[in-house]
Amino acid sequence: MQTVACPSCGGQVEFKSRAAVMAVCGYCKSTILKDADSIKDIGKMSEVLADYSPIQIGTSGEFDGRRFDVVGRIQLRYSAGMWNEWYVLFNDGTNGWLSDASGQYAITTEHAGDGTAIPVFEELLIGHRYSVAGVVGIASDLRSADCIGGQGELPFVVGRGYQTKVADFRNQAGFVTADYGEAVPKVYVGRTVTLAQLVPQLLRDDDTVRDASGKITTAVQRLACPSCGGSVPLVPGLTTQCICPSCHQPLDTNTTVARALDVTRRMERVTMTLELGACATIAGTAYELIGLIRQRDNDGGVWTEYLLYSPRAGLLWLIETDQGWYQAKVQDLWPQWDGGPVATLGDKQFRQIADYPATVDYAIGAFNWKVCAGDTVQVTEFEVGRARLAAERSADELVWSLATLVPPDQIKAWFGKSLKPSAILTHETSLKTLAIYFLIGLGLINAFPLLFAADDTWLPCILAGAAIYFPAKWIESDGGVDE
Repeated sequence: MQTVACPSCGGQVEFKSRAAVMAVCGYCKSTILKDADSIKDIGKMSEVLADYSPIQIGTSGEFDGRRFDVVGRIQLRYSAGMWNEWYVLFNDGTNGWLSDASGQYAITTEHAGDGTAIPVFEELLIGHRYSVAGVVGIASDLRSADCIGGQGELPFVVGRGYQTKVADFRNQAGFVTADYGEAVPKVYVGRTVTLAQLVPQLLRDDDTVRDASGKITTAVQRLACPSCGGSVPLVPGLTTQCICPSCHQPLDTNTTVARALDVTRRMERVTMTLELGACATIAGTAYELIGLIRQRDNDGGVWTEYLLYSPRAGLLWLIETDQGWYQAKVQDLWPQWDGGPVATLGDKQFRQIADYPATVDYAIGAFNWKVCAGDTVQVTEFEVGRARLAAERSADELVWSLATLVPPDQIKAWFGKSLKPSAILTHETSLKTLAIYFLIGLGLINAFPLLFAADDTWLPCILAGAAIYFPAKWIESDGGVDE
């Protein structure tokens, strides 16, 4: 470890990694460049945005039997959101990166290169297979990003105006990143992990976040919409876009002040079964509903996706469809799928049941990416038993999620009185009610002549009534419609 004095303020700056060439002074935020025999101040580095991440410089953990310490960070912003890249130093002297994007993590180390060509960024297509650094993976993310802030020490020089293009490739837990920021792209190889698998120490807690930022906490907060002044839910650092529940104005929250994205955009108000701010305790964890999206397919099907947030457990989705409720989680471990009718996850084989475009009709609340009416993704669904796998593909991203069916009584237990009659099932319920009334009416018409001969026909009347009532009752209860 090398300690130097900051040329700007004189504060002590440590270089723990021999590979580090720059560091950001923790006192004055000056960017310090280290070469063979001198230390240079190359200007101020933008501060990172206060965010929800539990990781901080000084956090330690374990990966593949090696201990590591987090010694630096860069924060990258792309068109639909942002993510963190934490620079880590292993106890054997090597270094790597811990990617931190909306509660999903991956650790990678630089690949020395094996002479094979790296795919051209502009020729990459989401969902296609490529061989990179000897690993065959599926292109999962294609991003053009700007560095918007940095902390600690880093192995290369970044600052205002630093831009890069990044491609991620996935193969089950395998994770490969190609960084096209330099003339010769760099490749990093590793795998996805959960935070618990890293056995982390010295994570930030809620109090640490509050003390560090002065005003930011991991709880859901409210900000004033610059368009109408209404209250808008916000999770600092996690939600990059909010949509005002009052005027439906999309707001960019990547900056410290909410900025209207499109003053002319307004979306039609619709009725939802759950409203923003609804709270539930799921598997012992407290969640708050921070965003909801109504989507449709080309066949007229509609469903609603509710985004729930917990400071401890991260993001969780509840999906309301005409077939029932589902609980869904974005997958760290990808299934094996060759584009055919079967996808394998663990020891289960899921069979394809649908492939369709899904279009956003309506969205309000806070999200960890930018969403607006008209956004469309291609969805391929697979099913086994009560579980469903879904691949959602856009032009620059592929995401897998696993959903399991949730009984209606469980949804009631979670949300209680905040649960409203299902808006999704209203149309279906009305059709069933109409069918019931039609059958009853038809029976009464047919039974009317028999009333004039009641002494001889009372038993056929009772039997006819039962034949009408019980099928109608069965139709009413089918599909789990809850009045």
